[in-house]
Amino acid sequence: ENSKRVLGEVLDQLLRLMHPVMPFITEELWCSLTGAESLMITQWPKSNLAGQDHEAVKIVNLIQEIVTEIRKFRNDQGIKTTAKVAAKFSGLSKVGLAPYEAAIRSVTKCEFDQGTFTAKTQVAEVVIEFDLTGAIDLVAERARLSKDLQTAKKDRDTAKVKLENEGFMAKAPIEVVGEIRARLAQTNADITRLTQLLEKLPK
Repeated sequence: ENSKRVLGEVLDQLLRLMHPVMPFITEELWCSLTGAESLMITQWPKSNLAGQDHEAVKIVNLIQEIVTEIRKFRNDQGIKTTAKVAAKFSGLSKVGLAPYEAAIRSVTKCEFDQGTFTAKTQVAEVVIEFDLTGAIDLVAERARLSKDLQTAKKDRDTAKVKLENEGFMAKAPIEVVGEIRARLAQTNADITRLTQLLEKLPK
């Protein structure tokens, strides 16, 4: 009964918020569900931060961080979005997320399995270990990352040479110098990221 009440309240507020951009469908739905005269004459929703469950907000934010990190890890490793991967979670109970492990696994396609966990990532106190056996071609992935790393290092060295050239710096427009410095910062970030990805690959 409480779930129905919460769902009704959420739907009511959502229809009010959507009414300015979707007037006809929200009007029809709201009148059908409430039996009231018109959605147009109702009050605009007001936020009530005093009643906000800060612990729930903290939990949801952490779950979002974990899901985002896992998806980023899978993407960086070249794992297909539809592929299921064996994974082991550690530290969920420390941050109060043990009851939500099944939900996290469901949206990230991480299966329960007794695999050989050779790659990992971490969010706060939560460590996620992966068994990448069969999920990716390790030889091809290592070759791809190594090639990208060498390219990034070459781009970094090129940018550094220009910035350390006094003659070039004296003549180059400020905009060009700014672009080169931005490129140097980006290549340094790429080098760090690619190095970490190579280190995470199973030996």
